[in-house]
Amino acid sequence: MARAIVYTELGSPDVLQLVEIPDPVAGPGEVVVRIEAAGVNPLDAKRRSGRRPMPPITEPRRVGFDGAGVVESLGDGVTGFAVGDRVAIRDAVGTYATHIAIAADRLYPLPDSVTAAEAAGLAIPVGTAYQCLRSLEVGEGDILLVHAGSGAVGQAAIQFAVAWGATVVATASPSRHEQVRELGAIPVAYGEGLTDRVREAVDGDITVALDCAGTDEAIETSLELVADRNRIATIVRGPDAADFGIRAFSGGSPEPLTAQEIAWRAEGVAVAIDLIASGDFQVELGAELPLSEAAEAHRLIEAHEARGKITLVP
Repeated sequence: MARAIVYTELGSPDVLQLVEIPDPVAGPGEVVVRIEAAGVNPLDAKRRSGRRPMPPITEPRRVGFDGAGVVESLGDGVTGFAVGDRVAIRDAVGTYATHIAIAADRLYPLPDSVTAAEAAGLAIPVGTAYQCLRSLEVGEGDILLVHAGSGAVGQAAIQFAVAWGATVVATASPSRHEQVRELGAIPVAYGEGLTDRVREAVDGDITVALDCAGTDEAIETSLELVADRNRIATIVRGPDAADFGIRAFSGGSPEPLTAQEIAWRAEGVAVAIDLIASGDFQVELGAELPLSEAAEAHRLIEAHEARGKITLVP
């Protein structure tokens, strides 16, 4: 039988259980994928702990949205994939598993030059970054401020923005400045005096800001530096973004993503795969843990001790 991580109650990482499940079967338009790597995202831990509101649990709840693996079987009507193909997965329910059945339109072909771990680190963070920058119309001549630039979304945002001709200033702890700098951004440290340090970092005004940190400091600094509040967005402070007059993309926002924003998130994954294959995009990889250690992965995420994308390997 297949195995998967589930939980039946909200709580600490200890509620996560590795259980046997029936082997998935591909329905019409679906593909069964043998998972080689599952990406661990902060959202996974927020849902498990109850910090992100969810409907009541009525059956064992699966975990994981992102992953990569190998096609094992095809349902009726599936074209464009064959058994043995390597694929990346987005918008799944339950990639913390050995196998999953998923709609074929949520898969991306993977070239041999892109590893499973890299591919498992794309859908939520990279798709989010790409959509946010497209929504904010970041491009040539912009000066973008990214809060939490060393995180997965922040790193992706830096790389896309630099490729599109923007200058990027990114906040990060000093120990992470070199990583941010290597991606093409100007690093500045968090903490008192942040607004002044950002001003001193570049010649010209900050024209757009993306908050991936969710701190009051990030919001206040963005409001002080960016004249047009329609060009300030958060992916963390969704519930109170409207109070500040700024935009929110997910992050607990009561406003759902538009059809265009959802399409951009899907497009961003395909763009990133091509860029990784050509050597023009990086995914910083972190700890690789066995599937059975999903609880430890969540502890690392919640303690903010993880550097790079954590992946689970069945």
